[in-house]
Amino acid sequence: MAADHRGSDVDAIWADWQEAVNMTASELESWLDTDDSRSVGQDEGGESTGHRSGRRIVEILRSRKGDLGDGDAQHMRKVVGYVHRHLAQRPSGDITETRWRYSLMNWGHDPQK
Repeated sequence: MAADHRGSDVDAIWADWQEAVNMTASELESWLDTDDSRSVGQDEGGESTGHRSGRRIVEILRSRKGDLGDGDAQHMRKVVGYVHRHLAQRPSGDITETRWRYSLMNWGHDPQK
């Protein structure tokens, strides 16, 4: 029964996740290796929350949907919420090299895609 519950949690968030996370695992992993990626976010012991989340997103992106569990679904919800809140705060003007864009990219969403 627990497996059915996990599956339904993942199913419930899957479409929103697919929309919010528009970077591939490879794109996100490459981005997380940059200085710009490490330059944004709230630092928690040497790594920002968003950067840590990005590493978890890469793991989820590389997993099969059927292998995802409750913890994954919970993180997926957190990512979707963050991306939606952050997109609502879009600054005016060119966003190409902004901390706003870099932060979103740490969470797997490139607003210029």
